[in-house]
Amino acid sequence: MTEKIIMGIDPGTNVMGYGLIKVKGNKASMMAMGVIDMRKMHDPYLRLGRIFERVTSLIDEFLPDEMAIEAPFFGKNIQSMLKLGRAQGVAIAAAIHHDIPIHEYAPMKIKLALTGQGLASKEQVAGMLKRLLNIKDDDMTPFLDATDALAAAYCHFMQAGTPVNDVKYGSWKDFANKNKDRIKCNGL
Repeated sequence: MTEKIIMGIDPGTNVMGYGLIKVKGNKASMMAMGVIDMRKMHDPYLRLGRIFERVTSLIDEFLPDEMAIEAPFFGKNIQSMLKLGRAQGVAIAAAIHHDIPIHEYAPMKIKLALTGQGLASKEQVAGMLKRLLNIKDDDMTPFLDATDALAAAYCHFMQAGTPVNDVKYGSWKDFANKNKDRIKCNGL
């Protein structure tokens, strides 16, 4: 049975969420979730260094096969967007440093994948994860950044299970010609 570990990241400059799921076949289970809390750090560059160190240590500890990261949403405050982009970039750099493939998902896509609503609240996402992954109350965290990161990982798990067909066919005959190995002839 195929096994892989997916790390999810919810970028932030004050609090960055992370979540890890283990996938066995078509089943996922939570391995860990938490936050990198930088609220007491005042130097923005030291915060970026802390993100790189912690994401690297999580990668070294859990050995994820892939990373799913939430894409920054478009906000009105340009300075906040720049800071968030830096935080996301540093987390991505840690994954690149370890040759881990990165997949980026918009917040609405993650919410839609988990709850069926692109405008679901963070609390709704956390509640759905609790049910989908059978997370006990004691294992839940008060930080919704952690459940958002876990949601990014779970969204990637769901997307990976969806077949993507990039090949276009003009007709059934075209399909048959391009897929001879998939066609069985019963004595004809």
